[in-house]
Amino acid sequence: MNEVDAPVVQATADVDETAVLGARTRVWHLAQVREGARLGADCNIGRGAYIGPDVVLGDACKVQNYALIYEPARLADGVFIGPAAVLTNDVFPRAVNPDGTPKSAHDWEAVGVTIGRGASIGARAVCIAPVRIGDWALVAAGAVVRSDVPDYALVVGVPARRIGWVGRAGSPLESRDGQWVCPVTGDRYAETDGALSPVA
Repeated sequence: MNEVDAPVVQATADVDETAVLGARTRVWHLAQVREGARLGADCNIGRGAYIGPDVVLGDACKVQNYALIYEPARLADGVFIGPAAVLTNDVFPRAVNPDGTPKSAHDWEAVGVTIGRGASIGARAVCIAPVRIGDWALVAAGAVVRSDVPDYALVVGVPARRIGWVGRAGSPLESRDGQWVCPVTGDRYAETDGALSPVA
Protein backbone atom coordinates (compact mmCIF):
# COMPACT_ATOMS: atom_id res chain seq x y z
CA MET A 1 0.00 0.00 0.00
CA ASN A 2 1.45 3.37 -0.96
CA GLU A 3 1.87 6.18 1.55
CA VAL A 4 -1.17 8.11 0.28
CA ASP A 5 -3.47 5.10 0.82
CA ALA A 6 -2.04 4.01 4.17
CA PRO A 7 -4.42 4.04 7.17
CA VAL A 8 -3.90 6.79 9.75
CA VAL A 9 -3.92 5.82 13.44
CA GLN A 10 -3.49 8.47 16.12
CA ALA A 11 -0.86 7.76 18.76
CA THR A 12 -3.43 7.52 21.57
CA ALA A 13 -5.60 5.00 19.71
CA ASP A 14 -5.36 1.29 20.57
CA VAL A 15 -5.46 -0.88 17.43
CA ASP A 16 -4.69 -4.57 17.89
CA GLU A 17 -1.96 -5.89 15.64
CA THR A 18 -4.35 -8.50 14.21
CA ALA A 19 -6.95 -5.91 13.19
CA VAL A 20 -7.10 -5.07 9.47
CA LEU A 21 -7.54 -1.46 8.40
CA GLY A 22 -8.44 -0.63 4.81
CA ALA A 23 -6.87 2.04 2.66
CA ARG A 24 -7.25 5.62 3.91
CA THR A 25 -9.11 4.53 7.05
CA ARG A 26 -8.58 6.85 10.02
CA VAL A 27 -8.68 5.93 13.71
CA TRP A 28 -8.79 8.93 16.03
CA HIS A 29 -7.74 9.65 19.62
CA LEU A 30 -8.55 7.09 22.32
CA ALA A 31 -10.45 4.80 19.94
CA GLN A 32 -10.00 1.05 20.38
CA VAL A 33 -10.08 -1.52 17.57
CA ARG A 34 -9.92 -5.05 18.98
CA GLU A 35 -8.33 -8.24 17.70
CA GLY A 36 -9.53 -9.63 14.40
CA ALA A 37 -11.65 -6.60 13.52
CA ARG A 38 -11.77 -5.84 9.80
CA LEU A 39 -12.41 -2.29 8.62
CA GLY A 40 -12.82 -1.45 4.95
CA ALA A 41 -11.35 1.44 3.01
CA ASP A 42 -12.15 5.08 3.82
CA CYS A 43 -13.63 4.39 7.27
CA ASN A 44 -13.52 7.02 10.00
CA ILE A 45 -13.44 5.88 13.64
CA GLY A 46 -14.08 8.77 16.03
CA ARG A 47 -12.56 9.66 19.36
CA GLY A 48 -13.18 7.08 22.08
CA ALA A 49 -15.11 4.71 19.80
CA TYR A 50 -14.93 0.96 20.45
CA ILE A 51 -14.83 -1.72 17.75
CA GLY A 52 -15.08 -5.22 19.26
CA PRO A 53 -13.20 -8.40 18.33
CA ASP A 54 -13.93 -9.73 14.83
CA VAL A 55 -16.38 -6.92 14.04
CA VAL A 56 -16.59 -6.23 10.29
CA LEU A 57 -17.11 -2.79 8.74
CA GLY A 58 -17.51 -2.26 5.01
CA ASP A 59 -16.00 0.60 3.06
CA ALA A 60 -16.70 4.26 3.90
CA CYS A 61 -18.28 3.64 7.31
CA LYS A 62 -18.32 6.50 9.81
CA VAL A 63 -18.33 5.67 13.53
CA GLN A 64 -18.73 8.84 15.59
CA ASN A 65 -17.19 9.66 18.97
CA TYR A 66 -17.77 7.20 21.82
CA ALA A 67 -19.94 4.81 19.82
CA LEU A 68 -19.70 1.18 20.97
CA ILE A 69 -19.86 -1.64 18.41
CA TYR A 70 -19.77 -5.02 20.12
CA GLU A 71 -18.91 -8.28 18.42
CA PRO A 72 -20.05 -9.95 16.23
CA ALA A 73 -21.61 -6.88 14.53
CA ARG A 74 -21.55 -6.67 10.74
CA LEU A 75 -21.80 -3.30 8.98
CA ALA A 76 -22.14 -2.98 5.20
CA ASP A 77 -20.63 -0.18 3.11
CA GLY A 78 -21.48 3.42 3.92
CA VAL A 79 -22.96 2.89 7.38
CA PHE A 80 -23.14 5.86 9.79
CA ILE A 81 -23.04 5.27 13.56
CA GLY A 82 -23.84 8.40 15.57
CA PRO A 83 -22.12 9.66 18.72
CA ALA A 84 -22.48 7.34 21.74
CA ALA A 85 -24.70 4.88 19.86
CA VAL A 86 -24.49 1.27 21.07
CA LEU A 87 -24.78 -2.04 19.21
CA THR A 88 -25.26 -4.71 21.89
CA ASN A 89 -24.36 -8.40 21.81
CA ASP A 90 -25.91 -10.14 24.84
CA VAL A 91 -29.60 -11.12 24.89
CA PHE A 92 -29.68 -11.86 28.64
CA PRO A 93 -26.76 -9.93 30.17
CA ARG A 94 -25.44 -10.97 33.55
CA ALA A 95 -22.10 -10.37 35.29
CA VAL A 96 -22.36 -13.67 37.18
CA ASN A 97 -23.71 -17.19 36.67
CA PRO A 98 -26.66 -18.44 38.78
CA ASP A 99 -24.16 -19.89 41.28
CA GLY A 100 -22.56 -16.46 41.77
CA THR A 101 -19.34 -17.19 39.89
CA PRO A 102 -18.16 -14.51 37.46
CA LYS A 103 -19.24 -15.12 33.88
CA SER A 104 -16.45 -15.85 31.42
CA ALA A 105 -16.41 -15.82 27.63
CA HIS A 106 -17.43 -19.50 27.71
CA ASP A 107 -20.62 -18.84 29.72
CA TRP A 108 -22.56 -16.99 27.03
CA GLU A 109 -22.91 -16.69 23.27
CA ALA A 110 -22.50 -13.32 21.62
CA VAL A 111 -25.12 -12.29 19.06
CA GLY A 112 -24.63 -9.38 16.72
CA VAL A 113 -26.37 -6.48 15.05
CA THR A 114 -26.34 -6.42 11.24
CA ILE A 115 -26.62 -3.09 9.45
CA GLY A 116 -27.32 -2.77 5.73
CA ARG A 117 -25.72 -0.54 3.14
CA GLY A 118 -26.01 3.21 3.68
CA ALA A 119 -28.04 2.94 6.90
CA SER A 120 -27.67 5.49 9.72
CA ILE A 121 -27.93 5.06 13.48
CA GLY A 122 -28.59 8.31 15.35
CA ALA A 123 -26.78 9.65 18.40
CA ARG A 124 -27.28 7.61 21.60
CA ALA A 125 -29.52 5.09 19.84
CA VAL A 126 -29.31 1.49 21.06
CA CYS A 127 -29.67 -1.51 18.75
CA ILE A 128 -30.38 -4.65 20.77
CA ALA A 129 -28.94 -7.77 19.16
CA PRO A 130 -29.86 -9.75 17.25
CA VAL A 131 -31.53 -7.23 14.95
CA ARG A 132 -31.04 -6.28 11.32
CA ILE A 133 -31.19 -2.65 10.23
CA GLY A 134 -32.11 -2.53 6.53
CA ASP A 135 -30.32 -0.80 3.68
CA TRP A 136 -30.58 3.02 3.79
CA ALA A 137 -32.75 2.91 6.92
CA LEU A 138 -32.55 5.71 9.49
CA VAL A 139 -32.74 5.12 13.25
CA ALA A 140 -33.49 8.38 15.05
CA ALA A 141 -31.37 9.71 17.90
CA GLY A 142 -32.18 8.07 21.22
CA ALA A 143 -34.25 5.25 19.72
CA VAL A 144 -34.11 1.72 21.13
CA VAL A 145 -34.32 -0.86 18.36
CA ARG A 146 -35.41 -4.34 19.43
CA SER A 147 -36.85 -5.70 16.17
CA ASP A 148 -35.70 -5.70 12.56
CA VAL A 149 -35.95 -2.46 10.60
CA PRO A 150 -36.96 -2.62 6.90
CA ASP A 151 -34.92 -1.07 4.09
CA TYR A 152 -35.49 2.71 3.84
CA ALA A 153 -37.50 2.83 7.08
CA LEU A 154 -37.44 5.82 9.43
CA VAL A 155 -37.82 4.59 13.01
CA VAL A 156 -38.09 6.59 16.25
CA GLY A 157 -38.85 6.09 19.92
CA VAL A 158 -38.62 3.52 22.70
CA PRO A 159 -39.18 0.92 21.47
CA ALA A 160 -38.47 2.08 17.94
CA ARG A 161 -41.39 2.14 15.52
CA ARG A 162 -41.60 3.13 11.88
CA ILE A 163 -43.08 6.58 11.25
CA GLY A 164 -42.12 6.97 7.61
CA TRP A 165 -39.62 6.25 4.87
CA VAL A 166 -36.32 7.86 3.86
CA GLY A 167 -34.40 7.87 0.59
CA ARG A 168 -30.70 7.43 -0.04
CA ALA A 169 -30.15 11.14 0.68
CA GLY A 170 -31.52 10.61 4.20
CA SER A 171 -34.49 12.98 3.86
CA PRO A 172 -38.02 11.78 4.65
CA LEU A 173 -39.90 10.71 1.52
CA GLU A 174 -43.09 12.46 0.43
CA SER A 175 -46.20 10.67 -0.78
CA ARG A 176 -47.11 11.68 -4.35
CA ASP A 177 -49.42 9.97 -6.82
CA GLY A 178 -49.31 6.61 -5.06
CA GLN A 179 -45.50 6.57 -4.79
CA TRP A 180 -42.91 7.87 -2.36
CA VAL A 181 -40.62 10.61 -3.67
CA CYS A 182 -37.32 11.96 -2.34
CA PRO A 183 -37.51 15.78 -2.14
CA VAL A 184 -33.72 16.00 -2.58
CA THR A 185 -32.98 13.65 -5.48
CA GLY A 186 -36.41 13.12 -7.04
CA ASP A 187 -35.96 9.35 -6.77
CA ARG A 188 -39.23 7.42 -6.61
CA TYR A 189 -40.09 4.39 -4.50
CA ALA A 190 -43.03 1.99 -4.39
CA GLU A 191 -44.46 0.50 -1.19
CA THR A 192 -45.74 -3.07 -1.29
CA ASP A 193 -46.88 -5.00 1.79
CA GLY A 194 -44.89 -2.82 4.18
CA ALA A 195 -41.69 -2.88 2.12
CA LEU A 196 -40.20 -0.11 0.01
CA SER A 197 -38.24 -0.51 -3.22
CA PRO A 198 -36.87 1.94 -5.80
CA VAL A 199 -38.86 2.47 -8.96
CA ALA A 200 -36.71 1.91 -12.05
